[in-house]
Amino acid sequence: MKYFIILLMPFFITAVAYAQEPIFKKLPNVGRSTGSTTMGQKNNTDTSKSGKENAMGFEHRDDKKDSVAISYKFLDSIRINRMDSSINDFDKYFSVPSGYQYLGNNGAAAYSLIYTPNLKPGWDAGLHAYDVYRFKLEDTKFYRTTKPFTQLGYQLASGKEQMIKALHTQNPRPNWNFGFDYRLISAPGFFVTQNTNHKSYRLFSTYQGKRKRYAAYIVLVGNTIKASENGGIVNDSLLSDPDKKKRYSINVNLGNALNYTPNPFNTTVNTGNIQKDFTFFLRQTYDIGKKDSVAINDSTTEYLFYPKLRGQHTFTYSTYNYLYRDVSADSVIYRNWYDTTLKKATDTLFVHEKWSVVSNDFSLLQFPDTKNSGQFLLAGARLENIKAEFYRATTVQTKNYYNIVLHGEYRNKTRNKLWDVLLKGEFYLNGLNSGDYSAYATINRVLNKKLGDVRLFFTNVNRSPSFIYNSLSAFNFKNSTISKKENIISFGAEARNQFFNLSFKNHIITNLAYFSDYYHTAQSSKIINLLQLAASKKIKLSKKINWYTEAVAQQTDGSAPIKVPLLFTRNRLAFEGTFYKNLNLSTGLEVRYYTPYEAYNYSPVMSQFAPQDTMKIKNLPDVSAFFNFRIKSFTAYIRAENLNTVSTVNGFGFVNNNFAAPHYPTQGLIIRFGIQWNFVN
Repeated sequence: MKYFIILLMPFFITAVAYAQEPIFKKLPNVGRSTGSTTMGQKNNTDTSKSGKENAMGFEHRDDKKDSVAISYKFLDSIRINRMDSSINDFDKYFSVPSGYQYLGNNGAAAYSLIYTPNLKPGWDAGLHAYDVYRFKLEDTKFYRTTKPFTQLGYQLASGKEQMIKALHTQNPRPNWNFGFDYRLISAPGFFVTQNTNHKSYRLFSTYQGKRKRYAAYIVLVGNTIKASENGGIVNDSLLSDPDKKKRYSINVNLGNALNYTPNPFNTTVNTGNIQKDFTFFLRQTYDIGKKDSVAINDSTTEYLFYPKLRGQHTFTYSTYNYLYRDVSADSVIYRNWYDTTLKKATDTLFVHEKWSVVSNDFSLLQFPDTKNSGQFLLAGARLENIKAEFYRATTVQTKNYYNIVLHGEYRNKTRNKLWDVLLKGEFYLNGLNSGDYSAYATINRVLNKKLGDVRLFFTNVNRSPSFIYNSLSAFNFKNSTISKKENIISFGAEARNQFFNLSFKNHIITNLAYFSDYYHTAQSSKIINLLQLAASKKIKLSKKINWYTEAVAQQTDGSAPIKVPLLFTRNRLAFEGTFYKNLNLSTGLEVRYYTPYEAYNYSPVMSQFAPQDTMKIKNLPDVSAFFNFRIKSFTAYIRAENLNTVSTVNGFGFVNNNFAAPHYPTQGLIIRFGIQWNFVN
């Protein structure tokens, strides 16, 4: 596969070089789509000397050249999305959404405070603590743009934390688009053995034949997660010790190195998790139907095609590599936490497994309405070949599995754009996950421009517990296999309009598998019912002052292994507006708060969040001040986070830390500075 990637690289390099040709000048119809986002605005220029040169002979910049019509779709979606140019939500720039809780450092293990069940049937390794940082196949955006578009972002924060983001996409031909995404997160952390270094990339391309019968989609996604684990601090009272204001002087449970200082260039993980994954995706389709064409001029013909039947083949190759290592493991900690005996008082511990999955999917799509490609019936079958390697001491145990899956889908987005109906399901006929299934139904109705739209949905998933609950897994210590299938039913409704957004969800979960402590596994014998109500609204307090509020209420049985705060809310009070014609400004305060709850404990070796009922986390509201602005295609932001940690005990300082989990304090004051720049070539 590595050689295949090397062969593909000239394909992308050649396309980048070709992008400098003014190809769109030859296309009279490009850029006529409505509703597209425009990056950059027209600027008044000196019109002397034919409006192009001033007295010094320099050419004035024409801001029309910085305008681009760009849109994108997600995989298996028919909805066209536009680029978001708003600047008031920091979630657009940070790696962790505001609804998540992470363990005190950018790149550390994280989970959502608003519970979301695992609705994926079939094979699943079960290690998801770092999913929020990964690029995923299903999140791939397939773009269409009138000009080559590049977006670069850089973020610098206290503690020598850095984040780099890059996006490029272009259409060398109207029927061919390609591009790439890249992100680097590097955060040494404030506590010992807390450094993280994550790299993610994604190459994507779409192609449609000249006659519009053949189409291809190619995606390459890779992630490298490097996260040190310290097991939390040894004593919470050390946070208020006047001699421990430098947080790396506080002892931690794992990897307690001497003379530690944060170093952004140190990406080595001596104690922690190294997880790598790679996916190659290729989908090809060919249509049978009705041909048509439109003569643009004497020399140009636009070909049209209305499909009646489509053949579709999808090939996916994925690899997953999970490693936990501690090069100087404390035998006492591992005996107490994991019931694991090491040969020496300080020894080396490795826990390692690899997976590869090859999937071939054949599907047929039938389009009842020739003029509506948003209405179709799909039926298909998929063969998955799965290989596992479990590393135990000096031996490697290899296992081979397979799955045969049948799936179908009905979609109807009416031509008047008022109704959108989707029915989808899959059934695992045979193999490792035989008997797994998923059924999904949703109906969306657009009422009008004022009242917006209403959506109803229903999901039922029957799934095998993730493989980490199998006794064969290298990350399963001395547990019997949990084989009874989990069953999840979720249903709800959403209403979205210009006044507010409202939604409710109800999750009913049977046989939930979970970790009850650092390494013991368990399965709930009770039916778990979790109700969620959510609302969000923009309230205009004055001409320039806006209040953005969002809240989620969650309720479940207190004895259930799912732990969530009763109320989560985020509020932003912002002074906003456009000044001096091109200055778009948003500045103010942001407050995030959730009610006290028994936050999950964290198992570093298994990368699992485990429920506990001995400690309730009671945090102060997280308070941040922000100053964001955009001038044409340039955006910059400054944030002062965790202002709530200010304390005058033992002198002035930001040392009154909140907690993300038992014995895992979050940061004190963090100053973040970032820029994002859009370029149109």
